[in-house]
Amino acid sequence: MTLTRGGSRTALGWALLALGALLLLAAVWVVWPYPLDSVPPGRKALSIALTVLGALGGVAGLGAVAARLSGLLPALIAALLVLIGVEALLRAFGVPPGLIPTPTRVVQALWSARAVLLQDARVTFVQETLTGYAAGAALGILVALAAVRFPFLERGALPYAGLFSSIPIVALAPVVVKAFGLEWTSKAIIVAITVFFPVVVNVVRGLQSANPLLLDLMRTYAAPPAQAFALVRVPSALPFLFNALKVASTLAMIGAIVGEFFGTTGRGLGFRIQIEAGRFNLDIVWAAIVVASVLGIAFYAVIQWLEHRFTGWHASRRLNR
Repeated sequence: MTLTRGGSRTALGWALLALGALLLLAAVWVVWPYPLDSVPPGRKALSIALTVLGALGGVAGLGAVAARLSGLLPALIAALLVLIGVEALLRAFGVPPGLIPTPTRVVQALWSARAVLLQDARVTFVQETLTGYAAGAALGILVALAAVRFPFLERGALPYAGLFSSIPIVALAPVVVKAFGLEWTSKAIIVAITVFFPVVVNVVRGLQSANPLLLDLMRTYAAPPAQAFALVRVPSALPFLFNALKVASTLAMIGAIVGEFFGTTGRGLGFRIQIEAGRFNLDIVWAAIVVASVLGIAFYAVIQWLEHRFTGWHASRRLNR
């Protein structure tokens, strides 16, 4: 009986989800043939009503079937419904593209400007973000190892890591760009600085969180310090390290794009956003934002996959299975 009720609830959820999607598509279709500034009042009211009903049906349906879906599918369905609803509302209210472009215009801009956006993405992500991320993470790990090995460094230098990490990136970026020039290396330095501090703090905490009983056991077995470090302290620090790397992966993209706002050689997603916003080409601006978001999400997903690959033994991973 429980299974029958669950199956009926899921079927009803899919029906509501399909009905909501159809209503949202109908809301777009009602105003699609008309320019944004000349939609008849009757069609505008009908489109708004269909959008509201479709949103309610989509939310109710997705809530009923979300438990049966896995991975990113619920989020993708929700995003698709939101985009269709936004398309309908922007067209119904006649919002000018210079203020908020419709999703279809953003998709058209992604296709028409794909060559330029790919070149900008290569500069921002490959040259600036990845290079600065790797340099900042490597330097942060080395400094953390030195701080744990020499306690006076931890007491004398580590407090400044927290101090400098609180400096806003918008205040630091123009200083670095003026000091190191307009080339991509200055943005990579901004990214490295942004990544460095969370890695240092988290790796130090991770290395110091090793179980004292395990360290005593290694000394009982007369294990060399290097072996005890590799077998006890490093595994204890890995969850802290990957937490820092995940946080830093989002900060890295932000640092690179913000750095481009203060000077560049004419390439980069930050430059494209700034220059096209000044020209009121908001469809290109949103297209660049979409590209940057996709790259940031993909980068975060790669770090998360590596975390699952190398910390599958951790208790938190076993509890989530």
